[in-house]
Amino acid sequence: MDEGYIKFRADWQRQAPLENTTILELNHWRDRLFQLGLLGAYPDGIGFGNISQRWNAAGQFVISGSTTGNFTQLGPEHYTLVTAVELDQNLLHCTGPIIASSESMSHAAVYLECPWVNAVFHVHQRPMWEQLLHKVPTTATGVTYGTPEMAYSIMQLLRDTDLPQQRIFVMEGHPEGIFSFGATLDQAGEVLLKALSTIKT
Repeated sequence: MDEGYIKFRADWQRQAPLENTTILELNHWRDRLFQLGLLGAYPDGIGFGNISQRWNAAGQFVISGSTTGNFTQLGPEHYTLVTAVELDQNLLHCTGPIIASSESMSHAAVYLECPWVNAVFHVHQRPMWEQLLHKVPTTATGVTYGTPEMAYSIMQLLRDTDLPQQRIFVMEGHPEGIFSFGATLDQAGEVLLKALSTIKT
């Protein structure tokens, strides 16, 4: 499975964790999504899903680190700060105790394109993905996760569709992959939970 591998070039500066108070709300939602099975790890141990929160107006953001899906609960040592993204160079700069999630480029695309967005969630759920595919904004066919091409596809959706209003999209080239976002963590979470509640069983 093409899952969990970092596809960007990383300029990672290892630093001490952020203060626990800076991730409390973020971790609250991470706990909820984990309990719902929207974040976690596959039987082979490969983790899936990640969650982020804007750090400042420059588009920097705090995100759960790579390979953290296996952990039931996260602490400050499991988050890192993305300080800059150079999409054309496929280069991501981050500082913290762990390297940023493999999906960080996709999170960055939302923050860069939408200054009003302050939270981005990426989850996996096959039935929801199948139900939402092409019914909500959907990334371009053949574009894989974690790449500049995916980031540009997301930015195009944000410009050319009603995605800023729907605040949820699916990744056609990344089966199970769903993103939600919002002006607050609660807004990003609520749009996702609303979609989950409509899944046909």
